[in-house]
Amino acid sequence: MKCMTQSEALDILKTGANVFLTGEPGSGKTHTLTAYVAWLRSHGIEPAITASTGIAATHVGGMTIHSWSGIGILERMDAEDLDRIASKEHVAKRIMKTKVLIIDEISMLSGAALTMIDRVAKEVRGDTRAFGGMQVVFSGDFFQLPPITRGGAVAEFAFASRAWRDAVPLVCYLTEQHRQDDPHFLSLLAAIRDGSFDHTHASEILSRESDGEELDTEVPRLFTHNTDVDRINNDHLAKLPGASHVFTMQDTGPSVLTEALKRGCLSPERLVLKEGAIVMCTKNNPIGGYVNGTLGKVIGFVRGSGEPIIETHEGKELIITPLEWALEESGKIRAKVSQLPLRLAWAITIHKSQGMSMDAAAMDLSRTFEFGQGYVALSRVRSLSGLTLLGWSEQASMVHPEVARLDERLREESMAAIEAFETLREEGDLKTMHLNFIRASGGVLEASEDGERPMKRTTYDETLSLIMEGMPLIDIAKERKLTIGTIADHAEKLILKDRLDVPMLLSLIPARLITALPDIHEVFETVGVEKLAPAHAKLRAKFTYDELKLARILYVKEAEVQ
Repeated sequence: MKCMTQSEALDILKTGANVFLTGEPGSGKTHTLTAYVAWLRSHGIEPAITASTGIAATHVGGMTIHSWSGIGILERMDAEDLDRIASKEHVAKRIMKTKVLIIDEISMLSGAALTMIDRVAKEVRGDTRAFGGMQVVFSGDFFQLPPITRGGAVAEFAFASRAWRDAVPLVCYLTEQHRQDDPHFLSLLAAIRDGSFDHTHASEILSRESDGEELDTEVPRLFTHNTDVDRINNDHLAKLPGASHVFTMQDTGPSVLTEALKRGCLSPERLVLKEGAIVMCTKNNPIGGYVNGTLGKVIGFVRGSGEPIIETHEGKELIITPLEWALEESGKIRAKVSQLPLRLAWAITIHKSQGMSMDAAAMDLSRTFEFGQGYVALSRVRSLSGLTLLGWSEQASMVHPEVARLDERLREESMAAIEAFETLREEGDLKTMHLNFIRASGGVLEASEDGERPMKRTTYDETLSLIMEGMPLIDIAKERKLTIGTIADHAEKLILKDRLDVPMLLSLIPARLITALPDIHEVFETVGVEKLAPAHAKLRAKFTYDELKLARILYVKEAEVQ
């Protein structure tokens, strides 16, 4: 059977068709999504990038689909709920302006949730087509972790929902491998997917078994249960020298509501840290320079306030201050909790590892309890030599029988898509379809083969193009022979028009400014942002007006989100 390449999948995505982008772990799904997002942005089309979980959202630089759509923690939605959600101005605004909706790690999104999202989109947009007429791109692998209800039972898969059927997504099944570089290990993983895994395969996995006593402490450990994760993390913390710093969660509101918030918060009620502790951020905070899932090491504590300073894997030093998790009803905060958005991370659960690639990992699969759990853990590492097995069970090699039956049909549908689009490419219709989609989405055309005059690129488009290439703002100013202040003005307009996202801007501004953002924003709270002179004076001219202009952009954007 012919394999679909990333470039073929990208060509299909560019037509504006609804798509299910799938394939084995490491086959390039995220890379293909990233390339598609870059193509959209190069034509002035800003997609809504979402995922089924907070951790998954960090891998694609987006937010959870639950938050984006306004459905939150609802497991079912009546007419009153629908009206309430559709009436929220910020939810309605982002749904109305969206031309392309991307939902990553679709396997962990229930069919009920997908149906609710479809209903909200139709209601807000006043359009009875699937998802209100947006292009929807589902991405993920149903062999991986399934959707779970709050009661712990496996929920209906997204592909079984009415919303999925109405969307009629074209299947792009990627089979090229870009993570694993060990053909033999790939054959073991393939045996799990196709149901041929037997005692011979199991014995090869078991050859990597170890008690873990001599394992390097820097090697991540994966477990199925939080109790094991907590034990490992607490043991490592106890072995570190130095004083413990304790941070206790604060709460406001009725206890029944604050307890619910605490259960849903990834940060513990009582967080104990020491210098040298390995930690993971548990909340998105673009202004602070981190997102849910950012890993780092505690390298010190702020004198006086005691707040931890962490160094991320990318070498950034960040001061972590408390943040709030709130429960709102009718636009009012009913309850909230406040804590440092951190948790210990020498060990993590398999659920939180989905989407990660590791050179080495140690994993205990003796207590797997979900279909696909063992497969997700094993497929995190690049080769069999990078695997240390701390425990095994027969359940670890099992995948959901409903998914196994689906897989053959998905491969056949992907093959049919390849053949159909090969014909379109040969007849020259594919480029026309791409251009038509750009026009329909209100995008900026480039030179076309049909002789149509392209729309003129503005100075903002030129700056955005260089930003998307990852060029720092100061270098963009030099490249374009403009002042950094002018480039900052461009960035401000691009951000406020949602053509540029905050994480991208944060990656291009000086580290000293990112670290100082909380202090600068505190000053903005006091003196306002309409004029920068008061803030410049209060901060004793430690920052230039151009730097304060960038800080103001981020301050205003954060206020919009809140």
